[in-house]
Amino acid sequence: MKLTTIGLLAAFSLMIVTVKPVTAHHSFDAEYDSKKLATVTGVVTKLDWINPHAYVFLDSRDESGTVKSFRIEMGPPYALVRGGWKRDTVKIGDKVTVEGAALAKDGSHTAGSLQTTSMILSSGQKLVMR
Repeated sequence: MKLTTIGLLAAFSLMIVTVKPVTAHHSFDAEYDSKKLATVTGVVTKLDWINPHAYVFLDSRDESGTVKSFRIEMGPPYALVRGGWKRDTVKIGDKVTVEGAALAKDGSHTAGSLQTTSMILSSGQKLVMR
C-alpha cells in the first residue's frame, strides 16, 4: 500500500513537471489568424514593457473616423533590446505604424506580431518587434 502511494505521488509529480512547460506559453496560431494581416497606424496610448511579451496599445481612426483601440503584442523585452529597442523608444502620444500584424481570431481589436512584424516610428526608423 505504501509503495503504491509513493509510486502514484512520483508519477503525479513527474506529470506536473512534464505538463507545466507545455502550458507555460501560448501558441501564435491558437490566438491569431496569420492569414488576416493588417497594417495599423495610430497613436500610442500605453506601453507595457513586461515579460514574457511587451505590449504597445494604439488608438487608430478608421475611414469613417471611428477610433479603434489595438493591443500590439511584441517580443520579450530582452529580445527587443537586442534588436535596438530601449524602454523609451516609443512614448505615449507617438504616432507609429505596425506592419504585418495578424488579427486576433476572436474578432477583438487585438493585433499580434509575426516574426517579421515591424514598427515604423514617427522618426521614420523601422524596428523589428521580436
